[in-house]
Amino acid sequence: MIKALLIQLKDLFSWSDIKRPWHLAVLAAVCVGIPALIGAATDQFAVATLSSLGAMVILYLPKTRTAHRMVTLAMCSFGFMVCFAVGSLSSFNPYLAALALGVLSFGAIVITRYYRLPSPGSFFFILVSALAIYLPFDLGKWTSNIGMVALGGILSCALAFVYSVMTGANDLPATKVETDPQVNAIILEAALVAFFIAFSYLFAIWLALPNALWVPISCAAILQGATYRMIWHRNVHRIVGTAIGMGVAWCLFSLQPNYWVLALSMIFFQFLVELLIVKNYGAAVIFITPLTVIMAEFTSVNMSTAVLLEHRLVDISIGSVIGIIGGTVFHRTSLLKNIESKMNARSSLSGRKPS
Repeated sequence: MIKALLIQLKDLFSWSDIKRPWHLAVLAAVCVGIPALIGAATDQFAVATLSSLGAMVILYLPKTRTAHRMVTLAMCSFGFMVCFAVGSLSSFNPYLAALALGVLSFGAIVITRYYRLPSPGSFFFILVSALAIYLPFDLGKWTSNIGMVALGGILSCALAFVYSVMTGANDLPATKVETDPQVNAIILEAALVAFFIAFSYLFAIWLALPNALWVPISCAAILQGATYRMIWHRNVHRIVGTAIGMGVAWCLFSLQPNYWVLALSMIFFQFLVELLIVKNYGAAVIFITPLTVIMAEFTSVNMSTAVLLEHRLVDISIGSVIGIIGGTVFHRTSLLKNIESKMNARSSLSGRKPS
């Protein structure tokens, strides 16, 4: 028992041997930081963060030739725009917003899983959807906000092209686009995860939490784990990392920083996140926390920093618990496997190839 516990603790604090080129972290930081710097210069920081959100599409840059990279980033940018557009349109009603979040999550998971999109997979599509439904409903700003997200995606595509040329991406071997043939399994997994994400948002609304969006975001982050052990590790990493990250955010905001300091902080935090995310998820969450606070919460001028961060910890803890429940259903029960077997059997009886 004690030995097993020690092994678990060792795994929690272990560092992966995976190495990520430092210049890739610089690229991600520059893509996210440029819109923020422009926003600081023009005194439009809140609007500029929408472009920083769209610029996060750079995180989907594959290790392939330039042409394939451009197509991948362009399609992901379009996905970001769709998620933001639908999410913001539904933000006037919490129940409609929960439905939209569930549908968008389902679509994002199915598409990213079917086309075997590597990590971060569907997560940032869900993040964009959640942030969109969190924004106050304003139909007059709908198109301009979508445009800002699109500009961030365009910036990332342009910088990714320059980066690919400079690093000799065309010398890489040709990439064969492969799809996952287990369609039924993908659909069932997507339906389960989407249900728990939508449910977590409804639960947050029912509790009248002031920052309900962090509950489904945390739930989605936990459910990204490929195995039950990874889900447990992500749960611990996210809660502990957020608690430490809140201290970093509190120190930053206690200085009452101006827009320039916030923009430079975003660049610094994004750089550290990209270096650490492949090493230890918990260490990366320490800097993900202040980064996301800057992007989504700094406009909460009527709420003290201490209260804001306290609410954030509560939201993430609730979302993580719901994510654990969803992961338990997925990894520790045979519910989905039984349903998948019946679906495959019906496909066989109807003369179609089981998927």
